[in-house]
Amino acid sequence: QRQMCIRDSLGIVLLNNIIIHISLKMIIIKKTQELKDFCKKCSAYEYVTLDTEFLRERTYYSKLCLVQMAHPGNSKDSAVLIDPLSPDLSLDPLYELFKDPNVVKVFHAARQDLEIFFVDKKIIPFPFFDTQVAAMVCGFGEQVGYEKLVRSICNEGLDKSSRFTDWSARPLSSQQMQYAIGDVTYLREIYEFLSNKINKNGRQAWVEEELSILMDPETYIVDPKFAWRRVKTRTSSWKMLAAISELAEFREKYAQIKNIPRNRVYKDDCMMELAATRPKNLDDLNKSRLLLRDARKGQIAEGILSAINLSDKYTSNDVERQAPQKEKTQGKEGLSELLRVLLKAKAEQFGVATKLIATSADLDRIAGGEMELNVFKGWRNEVFGHDAMRLREGKVALSASGKNVLVVDI
Repeated sequence: QRQMCIRDSLGIVLLNNIIIHISLKMIIIKKTQELKDFCKKCSAYEYVTLDTEFLRERTYYSKLCLVQMAHPGNSKDSAVLIDPLSPDLSLDPLYELFKDPNVVKVFHAARQDLEIFFVDKKIIPFPFFDTQVAAMVCGFGEQVGYEKLVRSICNEGLDKSSRFTDWSARPLSSQQMQYAIGDVTYLREIYEFLSNKINKNGRQAWVEEELSILMDPETYIVDPKFAWRRVKTRTSSWKMLAAISELAEFREKYAQIKNIPRNRVYKDDCMMELAATRPKNLDDLNKSRLLLRDARKGQIAEGILSAINLSDKYTSNDVERQAPQKEKTQGKEGLSELLRVLLKAKAEQFGVATKLIATSADLDRIAGGEMELNVFKGWRNEVFGHDAMRLREGKVALSASGKNVLVVDI
């Protein structure tokens, strides 16, 4: 065949076209029975890999547009695309597989994927494995991306040009399908590599502790009462905090009911302005610089005025919010910096991402004297928390030895 292609340039084009056609040929499941058959086949394996494509730019809840799935092996039917937008398809067979205790469901950076399934059917896959979490435990860095793992473990490159395409459009292009299927085919090798490394290092408990957060239904339940926690503010004024609390709660409820993004109601900076100016009527609302035109009337306007009115009835004891962290750690900046040095040294020593052990906010809270933190529990306490506590109490010091940082007893 190669000799024929050399002699005939048209043959080369034809052969290339055939090769391209074969490489792009993949299975797209559009009917419930087809999905049921594939899931039954998957149930015979120790694990399956999964990913989703969705849209969320114009909605509060994610719109599921595609599910990718693969089981071990290199056969042409080992990986499929599942079309949830097909009128002839129900995802019930997939949800049944999610309940199978003998099949590990493998995702990468699964937070949003799991949220979609939980919102749809109140179901979370079990047993479950997240390769991003596992990679952080194995020393691949902070929130390592799938593309980096493919390069590092599989020695392959990915074409990510289709990442931001419209996944709700049909038919899907060949480029979209190639991109989508790659998110689960390479994931098989990545899972096996990381799983073996974790077993070898004896860090199964570390990973399980992290995965338990993703498997907790509370992770995906957004209570509007606590929507203010998403709002970043440095104010310590309880009147401002009361208004922010009520405004954030109304915004969350309205966005959920209308299934629109929070920012389509009003943005955080607008919320700050409203909490400061405390409008009492529509004329006051129309003086806002940041409020969208549609929000100056109707249900949103009424909701804003009602929220401000409710916040006027607060007393300082009614505001369920911590004081700004800057105040709590005032005078402790030096200790916070020492804790950062210790954290970096411990992360390098154990080959774990620093943010997986503790965040900057955790370090500030430790410096401020807080005790009820995850860093003082489980494997984190063994790796970092115990020495962080001793450093805070003045029982140890830090010393440099070449490029290494040593913990020295005082």
